[in-house]
Amino acid sequence: MANPFCHVELNTTDMKKAKDFYSKLFDWKLEEMPGANYTMIKVGEGTGGGMMPNPVPGAPSFWLSYVLVDDIDASTKKAKSLGGQVMKDITEVSGYGRFSVIVDPTGAAFALWKPNK
Repeated sequence: MANPFCHVELNTTDMKKAKDFYSKLFDWKLEEMPGANYTMIKVGEGTGGGMMPNPVPGAPSFWLSYVLVDDIDASTKKAKSLGGQVMKDITEVSGYGRFSVIVDPTGAAFALWKPNK
């Protein structure tokens, strides 16, 4: 399938409370990333994700879905040309890949993801 959802990320105002809640609600394995304030969510089969402190001051906690793309530069540019607003320009995640965050014309946020090969 072209452009599947490949990662979901909780941007939370309270990491401890979120980890406690989700680890008890679901059979997820939470794995701390060394040297980063980031927790990977391992779900077994299906799309996994992560948790991190909310980077938007004063904003409520929210889930952000990532869509897999072949070309992060072209996809980010295309989203903008179609009326999307680039909230976070293309950013490198050292050793993993690159992403950008877009808000579509209806106000819904999502991210684009291109892993390193």
